[in-house]
Amino acid sequence: MQELADLVMPLSIGIIMFGIGLELRFKDFRRVFFYPKSVIIGLASQIILLPLTALVLVYFWPIDPVYKVGIMLIAACPGGTASNLVAKVLKGRVPLSITLTAFNSFLILFTIPFVVTLSFDLFAQESQQVDLGFWETMKEILLTVVFPVLGGIAVSEMVSDKTRESFHKPLNYILPGIMLLAFIIVVFFDNSNQDIRYLENAHLLIPLIILNILTMLIGFFTAQKLKLKHKTAYTIAIEMGLQNSVLALYISNELLSNDKLSLIAILYSSFSLLSTFGIALFLKQYGTKTATEN
Repeated sequence: MQELADLVMPLSIGIIMFGIGLELRFKDFRRVFFYPKSVIIGLASQIILLPLTALVLVYFWPIDPVYKVGIMLIAACPGGTASNLVAKVLKGRVPLSITLTAFNSFLILFTIPFVVTLSFDLFAQESQQVDLGFWETMKEILLTVVFPVLGGIAVSEMVSDKTRESFHKPLNYILPGIMLLAFIIVVFFDNSNQDIRYLENAHLLIPLIILNILTMLIGFFTAQKLKLKHKTAYTIAIEMGLQNSVLALYISNELLSNDKLSLIAILYSSFSLLSTFGIALFLKQYGTKTATEN
């Protein structure tokens, strides 16, 4: 069953990204690159504000030091592909979301080793190095995000506007369904998720939930303060809320061989998709709207 879980997740991500690409065209990314303010603010929020928020939170939170390192690891792994789907479902700026995911996948090669090493020095009183393989990471992001999106956009460019419009409604049901199916398979069949007693770990869930909510609010209001449009602000909030828990789990298990660190990644992934969707929906509906163009 573990083999099934290992196969389903990357395959599901690829299909979802292809489906998202079907509703886009290359011109949709023009604004992102010609007016990069939203990209710069989004990346700065994820790479700088997110770990800083986690650092302040765990510094004062009374938990075992190794769990503090685990929360810092989660904060250092921004931009899971699920954020692209949530941005699509909530009609956020999907090209911005995809662009942030792609850029983050490169930047974390440098930021994760720095954050994790610093966290061990601060909290665990020991030094431990993390070395993310450049080509392995690039291959993963190319195969699961970049190539599927480009393939979907290529198909979108070749069909008529009427045909492209016909994709919208079924994809709104199909893509979330695929994500839900993948989530269920990973939760119930991935060996790393077995025997997790959530009630016994409530003291760890509380700071993780606070981190999720707090970082989304910080991302949203920072974007608005810097005069980004409402749609851009809640898209950045989505990116702040959904971390790459799969990557955090891989680092915990394969690179650091630490079950306590992997527990934090599992706990965060167990609620963050639903909580991020709910908070982003609230911000979309009730957040203060700004009229300034970015």
